[in-house]
Amino acid sequence: MITVLTVSRVHQHFPLLAKARPVLVLYMLTAAFIVLAPRSVSMTTLFRTWPPKVVAALGVVACISALFGISFGGAASFLVSVYSSVLVYAFLLFIGIRNARELYTFVWAFLVGVALLVWQALAVFHLLPVPGQSIARLAEMYTYDSNDLGCVLIVGLVLAVLTLLVAGKKGKVTSAMLLVGIGVALARSGSRGAFVGLIGTGCALLLLLKRVSLMKRVGFVAIVGGGLAVAAPPGYWEQIGTVLSPTKDYNWQSGDGRREIWARGIGYMLDYPAFGIGINNFERAEGTISDKARRSFAGDPIRWVAPHNSFVQVGAELGLPGLILWSSLIVGGIVGMSRLRRRLPPAWAHGDAEERLLYLATFHLPLALIGFAITASFVSFAYLDLVYMLAAFVAGVYVAASEKARRTAATQVR
Repeated sequence: MITVLTVSRVHQHFPLLAKARPVLVLYMLTAAFIVLAPRSVSMTTLFRTWPPKVVAALGVVACISALFGISFGGAASFLVSVYSSVLVYAFLLFIGIRNARELYTFVWAFLVGVALLVWQALAVFHLLPVPGQSIARLAEMYTYDSNDLGCVLIVGLVLAVLTLLVAGKKGKVTSAMLLVGIGVALARSGSRGAFVGLIGTGCALLLLLKRVSLMKRVGFVAIVGGGLAVAAPPGYWEQIGTVLSPTKDYNWQSGDGRREIWARGIGYMLDYPAFGIGINNFERAEGTISDKARRSFAGDPIRWVAPHNSFVQVGAELGLPGLILWSSLIVGGIVGMSRLRRRLPPAWAHGDAEERLLYLATFHLPLALIGFAITASFVSFAYLDLVYMLAAFVAGVYVAASEKARRTAATQVR
């Protein structure tokens, strides 16, 4: 349930439920369960794989960045109120995924969250005209904006393809319907970053998912593309067409466009390479130590803008060590799953349900990480749950594959 609420944020649509802080309540219940029934939770696998070690190191680096950054108070407040809960949930996932069945359950929980997000995109959030442009796009979406929504949906797309391949009949139908819904929601988001992510992820799926027939691969892409094409709001394709002329866009020309923001972010990283400017201090840096702040006159308004790029965000705020660690969750997951697949018995590709899930997961998790990396280049997602969930799924595949291999070997000995 924590996964469903974390992905969908659906509780924020219901004021009374939001006031009850259900995620916090669930955390407290989980902690109480661990204390009261410690034998039901196994810590032996926690640091058996590399992702938990990297996430723990990121937590340490984030704390150090707060000490040496430009604002200890702002960084420390974010650490306590936001990032700590992200890390706690990541470690709950690391502990909770011990076999293929549990991995499958958490993947479906993620997809239920995506389905609720799609429902909100279709029935709750409204299309509003963008000032000065001809496009209408989703707006007023509680904590997500349209680009954030696209990032989550692209990851959900890949995992829905996984369940479409390994689930039973009802699961396949549900997954196919969700793929259509994802296409519709992507169109309504009006996000160019999400569209770029869709193209990149779709190409990767067509080229890398070689264990699946070409006809099926094309079908997966066509399902999503069909939903997107049918539901594209007014001005959508004109907006997407501007991707082909980046130098004419405000993100290229404006001092607060992405190009200039990213350049300043790289400058912060180079000025503070060891510890960064401190976690969650990017916007403060924009208003205090940036070139535009130095050039401004007293009384001039200065926009404190977000980095709009997760790699720039973590590099500027946590320094080079943080950038290397955070990027390794993505690159390491892609490379690690590919290496694990080569070590798995080839028969698992057509084995029982658990074997097929684990074998195909070594294809789909790299695809999900590729999709995340593309879309995260346009949003500030370095300290949100999504990449840590994927890291936990990667660790879960390692643990579940080892557990399945042990059970198979024990059965053969008997």
